[in-house]
Amino acid sequence: MNNKQGSQIIMWVAIALIVITGLVHLIDAPDALEEAAYKGWLFYGNAIAALIAAVGIFRGERSWGWNFGALVALLTIVGYVASRTIGLPQIPAEPDEWLEPLG
Repeated sequence: MNNKQGSQIIMWVAIALIVITGLVHLIDAPDALEEAAYKGWLFYGNAIAALIAAVGIFRGERSWGWNFGALVALLTIVGYVASRTIGLPQIPAEPDEWLEPLG
């Protein structure tokens, strides 16, 4: 495998992972809206941001595509950890949710 093929594989893996992140949040957004309206809207925002990042990565926009994708992933992880440890506004911590299939 040459360097270009390796770069293509990395690109497609990154696109798949960020799209999966967005889809999980899109699927769970209606339930999140019932729990707290802001959480549901953040989930919809995550799905949109993930799609934008995937397009940026696909277009080879290293200046913003990859960086935006990394930011979306980082903020998603921060929200995930916070929701299970310290809780979110209007929502107490959910330590029993660590292994929930959709997060």
